Amino acid sequence: MFKNYLKIAWRNIAKDKFFAFIKIAGFALGIAACILISLYIKDELSYDKHYENKDRIFRVYSSLHVDGKLEQWSDYPAPFATALMSDFPEIEKAGRYLNSELFGTGSKELRVEGQTQNVFESGFIYADQELLEIFEIPFSKGKKEEALTSPGTIVISEEKANTYFPNGDAIGQTLILGNDTKKPYKITGVMKKTNQKSHFDFDFLMTTKGRDFYPGEDTNWRAQNYYTYIKLNEQADPKEVEIKLQDIIKKYFIPDAKNRGDQSMIPYLKEIKFHLQPVPNIHLYSNDIQDRMQHGDIRFVWLFAAIAGFILFLACINFINLSTAKSANRAKEVGLRKTIGAFKTSLIYQFLIESTVFSLISFGLGILLATVLLPTFNTIASKDLSIPWTDWWFIPTLLTSSLIIGVISGLYPAFYLSAFRPSSVLKGQLSIGSKSKKLRSGLVIFQFTTSIVLIISTLIIYQQMDFILTKKLGYNKEQVIIIKGTASLENQTEAFKESLENISDIQSVSISDYLPVHGSKRNMNSFWRKGKFRQERAVGGQIWRVDKGYVETLGLTIKEGRNFSERMATDSAEAAIINEKMAKELGFAKPVGEYLTNGELKKIIAVVEDFHFDDLKKDIQPLVLTMGNSPGMITARLQTNDFEKSVGKIQSIWDMFIPNQSFRYTFLDQDFAKMHAEVNRTGKIFNSFAVFAIFVACLGLFALSAFMVEQRKKEISIRLVLGAPFKSIYKLLTLDFMRLIVIAVLIAIPIGWFMMNRWLEDFAYRTQISWEVFLLSGFIAFVVALFTISYQSIKAAIIKPLNSLKTE
Repeated sequence: MFKNYLKIAWRNIAKDKFFAFIKIAGFALGIAACILISLYIKDELSYDKHYENKDRIFRVYSSLHVDGKLEQWSDYPAPFATALMSDFPEIEKAGRYLNSELFGTGSKELRVEGQTQNVFESGFIYADQELLEIFEIPFSKGKKEEALTSPGTIVISEEKANTYFPNGDAIGQTLILGNDTKKPYKITGVMKKTNQKSHFDFDFLMTTKGRDFYPGEDTNWRAQNYYTYIKLNEQADPKEVEIKLQDIIKKYFIPDAKNRGDQSMIPYLKEIKFHLQPVPNIHLYSNDIQDRMQHGDIRFVWLFAAIAGFILFLACINFINLSTAKSANRAKEVGLRKTIGAFKTSLIYQFLIESTVFSLISFGLGILLATVLLPTFNTIASKDLSIPWTDWWFIPTLLTSSLIIGVISGLYPAFYLSAFRPSSVLKGQLSIGSKSKKLRSGLVIFQFTTSIVLIISTLIIYQQMDFILTKKLGYNKEQVIIIKGTASLENQTEAFKESLENISDIQSVSISDYLPVHGSKRNMNSFWRKGKFRQERAVGGQIWRVDKGYVETLGLTIKEGRNFSERMATDSAEAAIINEKMAKELGFAKPVGEYLTNGELKKIIAVVEDFHFDDLKKDIQPLVLTMGNSPGMITARLQTNDFEKSVGKIQSIWDMFIPNQSFRYTFLDQDFAKMHAEVNRTGKIFNSFAVFAIFVACLGLFALSAFMVEQRKKEISIRLVLGAPFKSIYKLLTLDFMRLIVIAVLIAIPIGWFMMNRWLEDFAYRTQISWEVFLLSGFIAFVVALFTISYQSIKAAIIKPLNSLKTE
C-alpha cells in the first residue's frame, strides 16, 4: 500500500510540473534560509558552554542608577579579587585580567629574542594564574598549575607557538614585547587549540605577578581596571553570594573613600549592587554592561530565529494555498476513489505522503542551496560557519525535520481534499468548495505582511547606518591617516613627527593614541571644580594626553579660548581643554580661565565643540585634553588626492627610522566605519532574508495567479468574444490581488514601526522614522506583486477565445 501511495505521489508531481516546481522551490528557499540562520544561531549560542564547571563560573559586575539611568560595569580595583577570596568561603577561586589600554594590553609589536624584525600581534592581556584554572584552559605544552605564577612569564596559543617556533619547542623561549628589552617574557605554557567558542579568547596571556601598573595599586580601591571572575564551590548558592557581596562596599570601598576624604562618593557607593553573571551568558547578555568586549546580542538571535520561522512558514503557506487551489483538479479522483470504497483515512495518508515527498525533495535542494550560499553568508555575517556534515545529529535532524514539516504542511490539504463528498463531486458541484477564497486570501495577506515588515526593517537599518556615517561628528574624519605601533620609535618620536611635517602632502601631525575610534586608548577619571575636591559629587569623564597638533589634525572646533602652545611652559603642566559636555556637567557658564581638578589642578584654556569619540549608541561623555606623552599612534592630516603616493612617502621615512618594524596604518574614516560594522552587518542580513521572503511570497502569488487564469479561462474567452478590451481583462485579474497587498501594507506599517522604534532605542543618536520609509516599502511590495501577476494576466488577456471555447 505504501509503495502505491509513493507511485501516485510521484505521478502527480510529474503530471503538473509547473505547480510542483513552485511548491518545491518555495520549500527549498525556506529550508535554505532556516539552515543558514540555524547555523548562525547555533554558533552564537555555543559560547562558553564547554566548561565542565560552567554552572559555577561567574563574572562579577555592578549596577547603579545615576540620574534615572542604569549604569552597569564589570571592572574593579586590583585588590578586589583578593578580598573576595579572603572574605567569602563560598568562592573557590577568583582571578582577574587587565583590559586597559593604559597598561599596554590589546596589541603589541613582538619579536623572538635574538631576532631583529618586529611583528605586530593582537590579543594580549595581563592575567592571573587563577584564570587558567577557572576557564579550564587546556595546555599542549607546559605546566598549567604554575604557568603564570612567576614575574615575566607568558602563555601563548598553539597557533602562535607554531608560527614563531615551527621547528622547536616554545617552552623556555623569550619574547621581546614592544621593544622593551628590559622586561622580556619567558614562555611557560602553550594553550591547546580547540574548536570551542569563548568570550575569553586571547593569544597571549602575560602574568600580573611582579607588575605594579601604578604606585600603590594593591591597596587602591578606586582605580578600576580589572575584570574579575569567580568559581563557586559546589555547595554555594549564587543568589546568596550576590547578597553577601554587598558587604564589600561597607568593608572596603566606603572606608577607602573616608580615608581619602571623599565624602561625596559615599552616598553613591551605598547604592551600588553586585551581580554574578553566569559565564555562558556573557556573550549574548552583556549589551548593557560596559566591558569593551565584542559581544553578540540575544535579541538578534531571537529576531533571526523568528525570520527563519517566518520564511519557512511562508513556504508552507505556498504549499497549502496551491494544494487547496488545485483541489478542483483532484476532486474527481477523490470522488471516484470514495465511490469504489476508499476510506477517508487512506486518502489522508495519500495526501500526507505526497506532501512528505515534496518536503524531502525540497530539503535536498535546500541543503544544496545553503551550501552554495554559505560563503556569501559568512562574509555578510562576519562568521566562519560550515555545514556540519560529520556531526552525528545533523542528517537525522534534517530527515526528522523534513518529515515533520511535510506532515504539518500537508495536514490541512489532506483533510480538506479528503472531505469532498462523492455525490457533490460527480454532480459537478465541486467548484463551490474549491473556489472559496477566504483562506487563500488570508494566507497571501500574511505572506506579504511579513515581507513588507522585513522591507521596512531593512530600509530603516540602512537609514540609520547612513545617519551614522554622515552625521556631523564634531571632528573631520576624512583624509586622516593613523600610523600604528609608533611607541617603538621611543626617543625618536619627535624627530619622526618633524620629518612628516616636512612632507608637502601633510597639513598637520599629532602624537597621541587617544582617538575617536575603537582600538585607541580610553580611561575614566573623576573631576571637580576648584575648591570642591571630594566635597561635591564628582563628574566622571575621560582625560586624554595629546599634543598641540591634535586639535588641528582631528579638525576639532574651538568654541572659545586657544589651542595648546609649546611656547607657554605652563601649558604642559597645568593647561586643559575641555569639551562642552564637561563645561555643562561642572556648571561653568564661562569656563575659560576657570580651574578643575582630579587631584591635579588644571586651568581651562579652551572649550571645544562636543565630538563623538565612541559609537553612536552611546552619548558623548565629558572630556579633558591635557598635554602629555601618549606615543602609541601618530595621526597626520593629508592634503592630496594621491593617497598611495603620500603613504609611500610616509613609509620611506618610517623605514629610515625603524627598518626592523613593519609599517602599519589605517585611515580614520575606515576605522570609524568598522566601529559601526555591526549595524551594517545587521542591515545586510535583513536585506538578504527580506529578498528570500519576498521571493517565496511571489512564487506563491505567481502560481495562484496562474491557477486563477486557468480557472477563469472560459470566462475570459467569453468576455473577449463579447468585445471586452485588454484593459478590463487585465484589471479583472489583478484587482483582487492588489486589494490583498494594500491590506498587507496597512497591517505591516504599525508592526514595522513598533519593531524598528524599539531597535533604534539602543542608539543615543538615531535617525527619525519618516513616512517615506513606509510609502517606499508599500510601493516596493505593490510593484513586485503587480509584476508577478502581470505575466499571467497579460497572457490571459491575449489568448485566442476559440481555443478555450471549442471544447464546450
